[in-house]
Amino acid sequence: MRQTTKSPGAKIVKDIKRATRKHYSSEEKIRIVLDGLRGEDSIAELCRREGISQGIYYKWSKDFMEAGKRRLAGDTARAANTDEVKDLRREARDLKEVVAEQTLELRLLKKSMFDVGGDHE
Repeated sequence: MRQTTKSPGAKIVKDIKRATRKHYSSEEKIRIVLDGLRGEDSIAELCRREGISQGIYYKWSKDFMEAGKRRLAGDTARAANTDEVKDLRREARDLKEVVAEQTLELRLLKKSMFDVGGDHE
């Protein structure tokens, strides 16, 4: 088996292509997939216009359909490890503690009022 070595120039060109590759946001991916689903242009034409390969388009399309299928099936689980979710859970826990403390204080006040009122009769 023959081992081919790439010239330093080829490696530089590959690195430049990789570094200058466009990164698509999720909104852009959704827009492109929806354009393909509309069928106004062929997938090949859409991919040429957007500067992506057909393989990338079909991967995005598959991911889009799978996510939709999971959502429609009732998979509403959210990523519970985000900072926002953690902060909201901490705040909810703190609020529950405050409510529990106030409920206990209210019960003690009511009990003390009935005890004091009963002694004077």
